[in-house]
Amino acid sequence: MSQVAFVKTKDRTAGVARALDLLGFRIEHKERWFVKPNLNSADRAPGSTHNDVLRAIVSRLKDGGAAQITVGDRSGMGDTRTVMQQKGIFRLAEELGLRTVVFDELGAADWVPFTPPNGHWQRGFAVARPVLEADGVIQACCLKTHRYGGHFTLSLKNSVGLVAKTLPGEGYNYMSELHSSPHQRSMIAEINAAYTPDLVVLDGVEAFAEGGPAQGRHIDADVILASRDRVAIDAVGVALLRHYGTTPEVSRGKIFEQEQIAIAAHLGLGVTLPQQIELVTGDADSEVYAARIQEILDQG
Repeated sequence: MSQVAFVKTKDRTAGVARALDLLGFRIEHKERWFVKPNLNSADRAPGSTHNDVLRAIVSRLKDGGAAQITVGDRSGMGDTRTVMQQKGIFRLAEELGLRTVVFDELGAADWVPFTPPNGHWQRGFAVARPVLEADGVIQACCLKTHRYGGHFTLSLKNSVGLVAKTLPGEGYNYMSELHSSPHQRSMIAEINAAYTPDLVVLDGVEAFAEGGPAQGRHIDADVILASRDRVAIDAVGVALLRHYGTTPEVSRGKIFEQEQIAIAAHLGLGVTLPQQIELVTGDADSEVYAARIQEILDQG
């Protein structure tokens, strides 16, 4: 069984803290942490990660004794440094004593090549070394659909920001390959085989039920999720989108037949059945809400 903490809330700060308490999350003996938000663009949440979510995650890490916390990403819809500036990430880092990494500015030696066995990437891909060398990794993702072929952007899709668009000294564009491939959703899942996060926090206080990733049909889903299992949390995210009415692509078939989820499960990255997911709540409102989502989840 994989637990997914399920907190009905409009308060991101309190919601993240409560979700991590429900999971019993501890940093154990890990000192160097990497936090990977969704900074695909500078659009307000759910177009990108809300800074309150980052603050709440960093607060938990600091309380646990983390010696070093780094935040970084590669934006897909704009210059990463500019996006981070517009999002106030550098100000936040100075205030909280964080390190920052702009993946666009990494050198050739700062990327680690990875070729998934029997994968769909023509030349494999490269993952940012600072993430792979961290003692612990936390993902902070959003709840939204994706109109450019991904179908939805939850935790699995958020990992695309860890991959180089181009490598210094090379002209090949890995993101052009990804976004033009009929196997895009399988390739997204394959990226996740290169690393394992210790925790995923999904902000569903606001969401896009259609459109995305930067703009879309806005809904107030009023939920914070957290899990150690990427497949489980994405399955719950898809169930939430279906609950509010979403795109034909996200609505079609069983949840575990969605290509991102099916391939990730096949690769052994998480649960393989909805019955292996336990929604953990700590109050009556969350329990009632979670029960409605569980009904959708149980359909497959």
